Amino acid sequence: MTESLPLLARIADALERLAPPAPKSVDLESADAFIWHSDGDRLEPVQQVNRVELGLLKGIDRQSQILLDNTWRFTKGLPANNALLWGARGTGKSSLVKAIHAEINAKAPRSLALVEIHREDIPSLPRLLKTLRGAKRRTVLFCDDLSFDSDDTSYKSLKAVLEGGIEGRPDNVVFYATSNRRHLMPRDMIDNERSTAINPAEAVEEKVSLSDRFGLWLGFHVCDQETYFAIIEGYAKAYGLKLPVETLHAEANEWSITRGARSGRVAWQYIQDLAGRQGVTLG
Repeated sequence: MTESLPLLARIADALERLAPPAPKSVDLESADAFIWHSDGDRLEPVQQVNRVELGLLKGIDRQSQILLDNTWRFTKGLPANNALLWGARGTGKSSLVKAIHAEINAKAPRSLALVEIHREDIPSLPRLLKTLRGAKRRTVLFCDDLSFDSDDTSYKSLKAVLEGGIEGRPDNVVFYATSNRRHLMPRDMIDNERSTAINPAEAVEEKVSLSDRFGLWLGFHVCDQETYFAIIEGYAKAYGLKLPVETLHAEANEWSITRGARSGRVAWQYIQDLAGRQGVTLG
């Protein structure tokens, strides 16, 4: 037996060298925003968040106020709901989450962290929540463009984490998600479950109930021309872009026609073009 000890020691040393290094802990006080990487279970600090000011988000006043109130309550340690922001592309869903995070930290510095988790990293959500639970800092956990396809079963783990698991959602974490789908599932996926299941009602309920884990449902819809022009004028004023209002409207309208839509995203793309032509930086 004693002769085999050196061999066993060498094997143990070799296995230790092959093992991945332990993930580095990240101080959630080191920044106000982070990105979660499931590869290595690490949080990457983001010093400069890509965002717009809350006051520049036009046409979504009701949604803004509801989400802002919910986030303030959460920040103060009061009960708050998970929120699902659903609707048309480019209507300000993710911009609103980031703008509210900035608004609250501007009035109460360092009071709220924002952690973004990518859609493909959802299966690692329980590990992330364990990290955040231990950190204690009030955190908005944010997933942009969340949806699930027919072959995807990770929605079940999300359901358990949000509400139904043994530990449940940590008191210091609230989950905000944006999606183009109200129920996070494509309609044909839900219809297929209904047509092939032994008990169609139960099969559909299993999938649709995921969205029920969000206490707040905030709908975002394509804006009308008046709102679109208000967004354009707000950006132009904020960044000092000089153009007669009639010309501004005409150019912005033509820009939206070429893209087949009116939205906050389309408005921002036009403003970037206008600022470039006028030699103005958008900082």
